[in-house]
Amino acid sequence: MSKRVPIAEGLFTWPAERPALLGSRCNNCGIASFPVAESCMACSGQDVTIEELPSRGTLWTWTIQQFMPKSPYNSGETPETFRPYGVGYLELPGGVRVEGRLTENDPEKLHIGMEMDVVFDTWRTDSNGDEIIGFFFQPSN
Repeated sequence: MSKRVPIAEGLFTWPAERPALLGSRCNNCGIASFPVAESCMACSGQDVTIEELPSRGTLWTWTIQQFMPKSPYNSGETPETFRPYGVGYLELPGGVRVEGRLTENDPEKLHIGMEMDVVFDTWRTDSNGDEIIGFFFQPSN
C-alpha cells in the first residue's frame, strides 16, 4: 500500500491537517532561519526555538529554470516530460526568506512583491509507489 511521505523529515509538519514549514528563531537576537538550524546563522547563539512559519508571504525574487535538476533534486522527469518551472524566494512575515519551486511557470503571471501561499503537494512518486510530498509557492487568490 502506497503512502504519502515528506521529501525530508523536519522541513514541515507532517502528517498534518494544515501542514506548515518549520523554521528556527534565535532567542538571543531574534533572527529566523529555514530550514531549522541548531545554532543562529547571525550570532552563533545555541538558544533557538523551532516554530511554524507563516503560510503566506511575498515573492522576493524568482526565475524560470530551463533545465532538469540534478540528483538528488530531480523529480522523476525525463527529457521528454520536463517542463521549465519557476523557482523563487518567498519572504515570510517574521523575517525569513525561503527558496522553493513555484506552481506557476509563466513569467507574465509572476512579479516581485506578489502575494503567494505555501502549499504542499506531490513532488514525485517513488519507485515503490509512495507519494513524496514537497512544498511549493502558489500565487494567492
